[in-house]
Amino acid sequence: MRHGLFFPPFGPLADPRLVAEVAVEAEAAGWDGLFLWDHVLRARPLPIVDPWICLAAAAARTQRLRLGCLVTPLVRRRPITVVRQALALDLLSSGRLVLGFGLGVDTGGELSRFGEITDPRRRGEYLDEAVDVVAALLEGDTVDVRGRHLTVNEVRIEPRPVQEPRPPIWLAARGRAPRPVRRAARFDGIFPIEIDADDYRWIVDTLVATRGSLDDFDIVVHAERDGSVPGWADEHVTWVLESEPEEVDPDRLAEVVAAGPPG
Repeated sequence: MRHGLFFPPFGPLADPRLVAEVAVEAEAAGWDGLFLWDHVLRARPLPIVDPWICLAAAAARTQRLRLGCLVTPLVRRRPITVVRQALALDLLSSGRLVLGFGLGVDTGGELSRFGEITDPRRRGEYLDEAVDVVAALLEGDTVDVRGRHLTVNEVRIEPRPVQEPRPPIWLAARGRAPRPVRRAARFDGIFPIEIDADDYRWIVDTLVATRGSLDDFDIVVHAERDGSVPGWADEHVTWVLESEPEEVDPDRLAEVVAAGPPG
């Protein structure tokens, strides 16, 4: 089981240099990963910086930490842009990038204010198309798609990522919604939120029924409020994330980082 930090690059941490410094200190303290929220607006005005730029800054100053966004809503990103950024980050980090994708939310109007898709079912359809395109391009396939939401006309990209066949892809899920769990089962990991012990057991059973096994598959969960591993987490949980709220307190975060991962 590995342990990571999960926080927003908001407010006093809305500076890629500060995020990179947190990454350096986290690596020295023994943490295994650093993951950032991916938002452009919130319900109230906040300083926000781009998490992908922050990850690049962190990648340039660390050697071991796994790095990624949890989660990037592909509905407001062009897949080819995500692919190019992912390739650059995987190369810069020497193969430490994790890609986290999900439906996204409209908190603060970060979808509706820019004319993006807001209907959850249509966002799910878009995500299904987009994540397949991203994965195929990163794997070096020639992609030709005429989908409901996306068109890709005979595209193959270079260079290849460091990780083979591509960086791992984790998909978000909420509660017991079955479609997100089945979507995640097609890839490399799941990041479920708002779950309890019964929900977790249902998710594991659904994943096994869909995939056949949990071999080479990550299950990523939030730590308890005191930073401990959830009591219901079993051998299938591969990552536990110490999560900071939207109103991130840099002093508290510094204490958590310095204390190192539990155990």
